Amino acid sequence: MPKKTSSKPKSSKKPSLKDQIKNLNNSIKDEQDKFLRLFAEFENYKRRTSKERLDLYKTASQELMTALIPVIDDMERASAEFTKSKDKSIVQGFSLIKNKFSEVLKSQGLTKIVVNKGDDFDSEIHEAITQIPAENNKMKGKIFDITENGFKLGDKIIRYPKVVVGN
Repeated sequence: MPKKTSSKPKSSKKPSLKDQIKNLNNSIKDEQDKFLRLFAEFENYKRRTSKERLDLYKTASQELMTALIPVIDDMERASAEFTKSKDKSIVQGFSLIKNKFSEVLKSQGLTKIVVNKGDDFDSEIHEAITQIPAENNKMKGKIFDITENGFKLGDKIIRYPKVVVGN
């Protein structure tokens, strides 16, 4: 019996030069895309770690400043008592120490929130501890008294001023 030959020719055709160039160009584009994505991811990583480091620094500073606020309150009360003293050198010495302490805290970003009697009450920046009847309609919603000063660290309020509000 004669052998049947297959009608299908063997396809050992090599890719043409144009196909090879096209494949290489596609490979280059893929590698460039991978590179750009990796570069962008690395830039985002650098930006994120930088922000996290800055936030960590601010948080550590905030904890320290929050712990020092009661000391500031005590110094304010002591200063008020020292001014009643007849010994002016003690008053002057304590005043110098208090001012130096305040300047150091200010240089680290801690600032006192300025609140005056008669200002409008704003729940975003004040903490009302009590309300008292207002003498007239003009004093409704106004601050009558400041019982505790508030403080900001940079733009963030770390202790709200405690106030008495007219109702």
